[in-house]
Amino acid sequence: MVVETRFRRPAEHEQLLAVLTGKDGPFRANYEALLFAAALGRRKERRVPFEKSGEMIRYALVENRHYGDVLIDLIAAAELPDDAKILGDDRIGERLRIFEEYANGGLHCLQGEINTRGSRDLVAIVSSLVLDALAPAAMKNDDPVKDMLDDLKW
Repeated sequence: MVVETRFRRPAEHEQLLAVLTGKDGPFRANYEALLFAAALGRRKERRVPFEKSGEMIRYALVENRHYGDVLIDLIAAAELPDDAKILGDDRIGERLRIFEEYANGGLHCLQGEINTRGSRDLVAIVSSLVLDALAPAAMKNDDPVKDMLDDLKW
């Protein structure tokens, strides 16, 4: 009998996940919210272990999405850059644990943003976090003042 691979979602964030995937939420499904939260958690360097989980999510849902399984693999590879074997089929459980913990950290960050902004407009909050993540890369490449200063010979 083949056991279906599943990953956990943190029980403490069940209400937040329900809002994120609700009628006015920015995501259609819990796995989409968790993919975003894991990327956010990794970006903010916030990996938070947890014990109590809500309903498990089938890994197949992520595998069938564009780049879902790739994101999980990239997060694990970034976490363990000197361990190429982390990407082996026999270590999917370890990759999923890393993903789950970064997703939990990202959900903590999202909840903090909601609390700080006092806003329930989750689409605006998520959009703002995405723009914040993209801004530094754009600024580094398109900063003419920095380019001029770098070209000066002191």
